[in-house]
Amino acid sequence: MSAVSRAGTAHATDRVGGGGPMAPHDHRKATIVLAHGAFAESSSWDEVVSILQQQGHHAVSVAVPLRGVAYDAAYFSDVLRTLTGPLVLVGHSYGGVVISSADAEAGDIRELVYVSGLAGDSGETGASLVGKFPGSTLGPTLTVVNLSSGGHDLYIDQDKYHAQFCADLSSRKAAQMATSQRPILESAFSEPFGSNPLWKTVPSRFIWGELDRNIPRRTHRFMATRARAVEAIEVPGSSHVVGISHPRLTAALIERAARAAVRTR
Repeated sequence: MSAVSRAGTAHATDRVGGGGPMAPHDHRKATIVLAHGAFAESSSWDEVVSILQQQGHHAVSVAVPLRGVAYDAAYFSDVLRTLTGPLVLVGHSYGGVVISSADAEAGDIRELVYVSGLAGDSGETGASLVGKFPGSTLGPTLTVVNLSSGGHDLYIDQDKYHAQFCADLSSRKAAQMATSQRPILESAFSEPFGSNPLWKTVPSRFIWGELDRNIPRRTHRFMATRARAVEAIEVPGSSHVVGISHPRLTAALIERAARAAVRTR
């Protein structure tokens, strides 16, 4: 594994150079499949996807149900079965659990990218990983919706969303995200991860923010080291949403995974 590197200065306004028309999909390239996490939605990948599409990549931003590890992994695997060619799976936060738990036989999965993502092992839970090292302030910011069908949905309180989730974004962007956030079933955080996570057999890359308040930086470093990551990048000053605040940096890491994917096998 490469040592953890610290990225240079990047900004939320970064854009791909040139700004020309979108390149046509190059079928010799890998397809990139992205899974968002809790308290977000598939549009959270929009900036990264736009950059990847300009490079000729086919990308699929999956709407993760956020109903539990087994349920979400099964749904994500069903989406993978509709795709052909080499696949790069990208997961943000809880989306990392989803890509880790995908069915290895669902497609030609060649690379994994964790964007502030949870790379859990068999028997671990999201709650146990987040609490493995001190630093997460997520718990007190959560608000609960009691479901008539049983169980509870969790949201981040809108008034606390900016500071907790995306402190390096503008207040206007944070307010939009807080309004459109999708809830996660509370039990998903305590559901044990499945056996044989993909990061044990598939090359992985990690990127996270130094000031992530959902998942402590020490947890990210631990997961990257355990997975023997090809690359592990800590972004100075970034929040939990490094893919939104630093889209070019994130897209560049995914692009490197995509290039490696077509060189393997």
